[in-house]
Parts: sequence; C-alpha cells; structure tokens
Amino acid sequence: MGVYIIAEAGVNHNGSFDLACRLVDAAKTAGADCIKFQTFRARNLVSRNAGKADYQKDTTGDGSQADMLTKLELSYDAFSRLKQYCEEVGITFLSTPFDLESAAFLDELGVPFWKIPSGEVTNLPYLEALAKTGRPVVMSTGMCEMKEIEAALRVLRENGTADIRLLHCNTEYPTPFVDVNLRAMETMRRAFGVEVGYSDHTKGIEVPIAAAALGATIIEKHFTLDRNMEGPDHKASLEPEELAAMVSAIRNIEQALGSGEKTVSPSERKNIAVARKSIVAKRAIKAGERLTEENLTVKRPGSGVSPMRWRDVLGTAAIRDFEEDEMIEV
Repeated sequence: MGVYIIAEAGVNHNGSFDLACRLVDAAKTAGADCIKFQTFRARNLVSRNAGKADYQKDTTGDGSQADMLTKLELSYDAFSRLKQYCEEVGITFLSTPFDLESAAFLDELGVPFWKIPSGEVTNLPYLEALAKTGRPVVMSTGMCEMKEIEAALRVLRENGTADIRLLHCNTEYPTPFVDVNLRAMETMRRAFGVEVGYSDHTKGIEVPIAAAALGATIIEKHFTLDRNMEGPDHKASLEPEELAAMVSAIRNIEQALGSGEKTVSPSERKNIAVARKSIVAKRAIKAGERLTEENLTVKRPGSGVSPMRWRDVLGTAAIRDFEEDEMIEV
C-alpha cells in the first residue's frame, strides 16, 4: 500500500453543509484517499471561559473558544449525509470526534478508523472509549513527549486496540520550519514499533513531500476552498490546486522510492552502450602488432570490449588490422 493521503477539511466548512460537500468534491478531484472532518458538540468540548490559541485570535479575533466552535458545528444528520455523499463521490469519509458523545455517534455511523487528535492524547476516558470499539487508530502526537505517547499507546492496547499508527505533528498554525523535526518520525518508529506518518501544519507542500520521502505511510494536510475565508484554520490550509499538487508530488515520490534493490532499471538499460566506453585503436594497428598503451585508448560507445579488461588486453597481439577509433576485438 502506498502513502495514505488524508485531506483535512476539519472545520473549514464554516458550519455549512453545502460548503462541506464542495470540500468533498475538491478532495476527490485532488486525488486524496480520504477527507476528514471534525465532529463535536461545543458544549461538550470546551468550557465557557476557555480562551483561544494565539493563531485563533489572529484569524477570528477575541472571544471565547465556545462561541467560535459553536459557529463551526455541523449536526449529526449533516455528518450522516456527508458520509453518504462521500460514498457517492468515491472518497473515504472520516471525522475526528472531540467528545465522547460525538465518538459514540461516529462509531454508530461506521468510520473506518479513529483519528485521534493531538489534544486528546492525554485524555484517558476518551482513549479508553475509542479503544474498546476495536477500530484501528491513527493518533497525532503534537505537543507530546515520548513518555506521553507511550502512556497513550498502553491505554489503547490494554483496552482492545491492536492496529495503531502514529503521526508526527506540530500543533502551531502555521508551524515554523525550524520546529518541524521530521526525523522524529523515525524516532517514534524505532521506539514504538509502529508505522508512522505526518500531520502537517506548515505553509506550502514541501514538508509533507519530504515526509513521504522519509517513509511516512500517512500524510494529513489541512485544505480549504479559499484561504481568505473567515475561520480559524483557513490561513494555514492549502487551496485545492495546491492540494492536488501535493498529492501528485507524493505519488511521484512513492514511485521514486522504489524497491531498494540496486540494479539497472528498464528505462536506463538502453543508455549503457551510449554512456560507457570500449577499448579502441588510438591509431592504425597492423595484424600481429602488440597491443600497448601507445596504440590503444578508451572511447565511447560501450558496445565493445570493456575497459575493465584493459590489463588483459595489453600485451596481446592484434588479431587483424584495426583503423583509428575502431573497436578492438580479442
């Protein structure tokens, strides 16, 4: 299986079912494997007095998280219709639950796996509830120390989850390049013995492409229809054309990684004779004349005697007359 690409629509539908459907269409056109939303009831997710993150203040102004998130809710019925629409379009529907009520709804709806967000890695009741469903888990690890990831994995495994994958992640929107630390993917792979991927919040598409080249099996990236729309995540998201470019580049990287076996590829085999060299006559040589460094040289093409046999050829007698630049026969 190649890299699994999750187009993260998140809350970029701005609470509109129609806009959510347009995001589904854009993700399908871009070639993503899956489109992911976020399911929550704001009253269950955040207390009334919880403040916003700095990036949320920058994009949506002052006010409480509760007010902001309430405007970004979709009804459970809307999610049911979204899943049906995804099936009609031909793209996998996924949504991350942010509270236990929403998790129960999505379990009944039938999501293919759980995508645990970074903020829930330390939420014991949440981890236990999701694990007990037995569904596979993909867990983001932003803001996490290794010991916190280890603890979450223990909870998931002890409560029935066998299939777990981890996503390296940084939760700053947008993430500064200096804080990306892609090599942490390999650290987690070695430490925990699971497949790893990358959930990206940087600007542009370079970092997720690099993550794919480093062996990420899952790539998750936020996208929007228009970065200028109102909402907390639009500005750190790709627009549809950029999402398509990222998907295309990752698919190219998939092919370019290859099998790891070093051998002549089918496409380059025809170039061997053109690029390599053969032993040729440096000047005219008479039959029976001794072959030496004075009358031999090495030139293209490579369809004659290989220069790797240079020592074997030196000192032998010419089997016939050779003209200058003619390939030597032995």
